Amino acid sequence: MAVAGRYDCVTKTPMGTMKGLMTVVPGDGDTFTGTITGDLGSLELRDGTIAGDTIAWKMTMTSPMKIELDCKATITGDDLAGKIKAGFFGSMDLLGTRAG
Repeated sequence: MAVAGRYDCVTKTPMGTMKGLMTVVPGDGDTFTGTITGDLGSLELRDGTIAGDTIAWKMTMTSPMKIELDCKATITGDDLAGKIKAGFFGSMDLLGTRAG
């Protein structure tokens, strides 16, 4: 799977720019799991699906408040670009580059 790997990511949030390392682990068929670890700790990537070069997943942020995050990104070569939908906070840009 071309989308598997680790990505150095940056998310533009209402609290400022957050950095993290996202790990995408292939599952059965067109599924994946993983984590993103960064400024706010570690979050599990769940319900991950793959459609071509597009991945989608959910996360639950617990700090500074609990909120469900719906995420979608396209991976082109070593670059990742997408959006994180965070309830009433709206959508946040997610950018990443495959980590070496």
